[in-house]
Amino acid sequence: MKKIAFTAAAALAALAANPALAQDVGDTVMGNDGNAIGTVAETNAQAVLMTVGDYQIALPANAFGEGETGPTLNITRDQLVQMHEEQLAAAEAALAAALVEGAAVVTADPQPLGTIDNIDGTNIVIVREDESMVTLPRDMFVVDPNGTLMARITMTDLEAALAAQAG
Repeated sequence: MKKIAFTAAAALAALAANPALAQDVGDTVMGNDGNAIGTVAETNAQAVLMTVGDYQIALPANAFGEGETGPTLNITRDQLVQMHEEQLAAAEAALAAALVEGAAVVTADPQPLGTIDNIDGTNIVIVREDESMVTLPRDMFVVDPNGTLMARITMTDLEAALAAQAG
């Protein structure tokens, strides 16, 4: 599967064909052109994770309507994939711009992790406040909606991993 990204709720609020309904895992979601968009992979009260080709796309639960054959979106599959790919490209561009030496990094919980000391290929070396170094792979980083560079790990999980590695 390719990357998962949350599609902007504001953009998708306009896509709702009818009031929200409960989707079941395995349901086929239809587009406004009468063609299948994808299938429901997971659900909760706030979001629905759909499999659309090679993508896993999370959409707000209230973006769905009810059609004659089940859940619908007021968009076509091609339009949804295009929006998703544009968001992935924008997220990648933001990450590339943020991953620079000296940039501050926070953890997912969010706590200060340190600053980027250097970038060695796909490895990012971070200097922590205590002068210790930690190296994380590039795919562990994202830029959050506020523009903050974040490692996708909590401080507790990072500390546990470092302790386990130390022996």
